[in-house]
Amino acid sequence: MGKAFDVIVVGTRCAGSPTAMLLARKGYRVLAVDRASFPSDTVSTHLVNPRAVNALARWGLLDRLVATGCPPIHTYSFDFGAFTIAGAPGTDKDAVAYCPRRTILDKLLVDGAAESGAEIRQGFIVEEIIVEGERVVGIKGRSKHGGAVTEHAGIVVGADGRHSMLSEAVHPEHYREKPPLLVGYYSYWRGLPTHGRFETFVRDRRAFAAMPTHDDLTLVIAGWPYAEFADNKRDIEGNYLKVIELAPDFAGRLRNATREAPFAGAAVSNYFRKPYGPGWALVGDAGYNRDFITAQGILDAFRDAELCATAIDQSLSGARPFEGAMGEYQRIRDAEVGAMYDFTCDLATLEPPPPELQQILGAVHGNQAAMDGFARMNAGTISPTEFFAPDNVEAIFAAAGRAQG
Repeated sequence: MGKAFDVIVVGTRCAGSPTAMLLARKGYRVLAVDRASFPSDTVSTHLVNPRAVNALARWGLLDRLVATGCPPIHTYSFDFGAFTIAGAPGTDKDAVAYCPRRTILDKLLVDGAAESGAEIRQGFIVEEIIVEGERVVGIKGRSKHGGAVTEHAGIVVGADGRHSMLSEAVHPEHYREKPPLLVGYYSYWRGLPTHGRFETFVRDRRAFAAMPTHDDLTLVIAGWPYAEFADNKRDIEGNYLKVIELAPDFAGRLRNATREAPFAGAAVSNYFRKPYGPGWALVGDAGYNRDFITAQGILDAFRDAELCATAIDQSLSGARPFEGAMGEYQRIRDAEVGAMYDFTCDLATLEPPPPELQQILGAVHGNQAAMDGFARMNAGTISPTEFFAPDNVEAIFAAAGRAQG
């Protein structure tokens, strides 16, 4: 039997490394394992929204990201064809977003966890989740060059994504599920400046977005309904470029740019999973996932890492019973993301907005305070519940009426 750890974290990307780091900083013995060796890439929306940037700052890691030369994003714009809504995604305190390459962001997070005292094993393949009775007690696996090893811990955390091995072992309750709604493909382009803007273009049953990333490259992602996945897969580049052509001005800019990488793509299902049980917890995509159209996966991962690490600390320290601490983690998570989950799933159908929403968007256009509010909702800075609150919508219409008057 290997040495006992307080916590083992399976997966060390945007949910796993922060969870390991925060628990190690509390003085717990933490082992974090990942099949990847870092730096390594993964399919991603890349976007680190302002609230996630705030988390990096609190953790003491933001200066490192800024030092990599990642360009800040100060404006989110949404081109609906007839008009464009452009606003600030953050607040004065947390004004900007970033769109880092995952090769850079994930390495920075892994290093942060290691420096905090977590033991990191890269290139480690988990072959089995060890369950005794009803309780998860450890993992069995191997490094790329070593023999099989077994490690035990008080709690095993699954931060291993949508196809979580831990989730498959414990069969958590699933709820509020929806099938894949959208498929998206992206690549990186050189010679396509966006001047600090995250640009989204929404057309009939099509959408695409562009944002600046490392090395003077721009990430451009285009998507269509999941029902067209099989047909369009035969010519990804052709269909991708057809989507871009729906915004002629942007298409002209893209024709002067050079594609620097193959296409990467994804279609994801939408779900909540109960994120804890005897001896185990789930964070990030392992516990909750929604379509990438609102690009809040990294924000979700960071928030879950903090909530989960806090709950585990309360349990291990004896401050609260495990069930009470972890139950609150689930309740807060679900309350934080519930409205955005519904908004995202509606958006991901790429159906035209219902008449009521079209009226609201028309009234938002040209009102800078309302446009900032719309951008902040899409950045996860405020909730859709706040933006679409009756008094806020009333104020938006009143301002539009005054402007017309």
